[in-house]
Amino acid sequence: MAHTPPHNAANFRDILHSGTTLIGTFLKTPSPIVTEVLSLTDLDCLCIDAEHAPFDRIAIDGSIAMARAAAMPMLVRVPATAPEHILNALDCGATGVVAPHIRSAAEAQAFARACHYGAGGRGYAGSSRAALYTRRSIADHLANSAAQTVAIAQIEDPEAVEDIDAIAAVPGIDALFVGRVDLTVAYGATSQDDPRVVAAVERICAAGRKHNRRVGMFLARPQDVPQWEAKGASLFLLGSDHSFMLQGAANLLAQTKP
Repeated sequence: MAHTPPHNAANFRDILHSGTTLIGTFLKTPSPIVTEVLSLTDLDCLCIDAEHAPFDRIAIDGSIAMARAAAMPMLVRVPATAPEHILNALDCGATGVVAPHIRSAAEAQAFARACHYGAGGRGYAGSSRAALYTRRSIADHLANSAAQTVAIAQIEDPEAVEDIDAIAAVPGIDALFVGRVDLTVAYGATSQDDPRVVAAVERICAAGRKHNRRVGMFLARPQDVPQWEAKGASLFLLGSDHSFMLQGAANLLAQTKP
């Protein structure tokens, strides 16, 4: 597995589109300090989990500010695809947005539109961090946003899998992200290795290849990365700050308590 960390938020979208393998992790703790520590690593990106962790607007803002100071690409998985959540993440300076529960091409279109400026799209503010607090001209901010903003549609419902070709074909969607645990539960399974779940993930990967969309996923087992790279996936969000702490404590105890 070839892996060269870009660690540069400005060209993250270009590298994502190239199909280079990218390894990131989820942030579950609303703390700029945790973000600062993880920004010192060679991870390719971080993703604030505002869907399942207690991130409010000020916590998202602080974590993004710290990541930007280190040029660490920062994605935000918003709690819902409401335009105000997307707008807040991007105005704070997020590299991109992961939208949960995209179930149809129509929902994908609405999400993509909310990520980008234009008629019916993202509302404009020149006073945001993304616009360098009025120091970036309208023309420059529009061009910068169009070139760098990443829109990732999370696929985690059976109806989304059934409509995956249409979703993957939507202009403005940069990547599909597999919500494998939600798919497992939705299919009435108890294992992510259930054949129905595996078939759904393979179908999402196939749609990504067909429509030239990158595919990302969370994997409980990092050793499975090569298997899904071979299917066309290239963005892997592995573990979280919580899992790192738990595993670190377990490793410490294993070394001191024979």
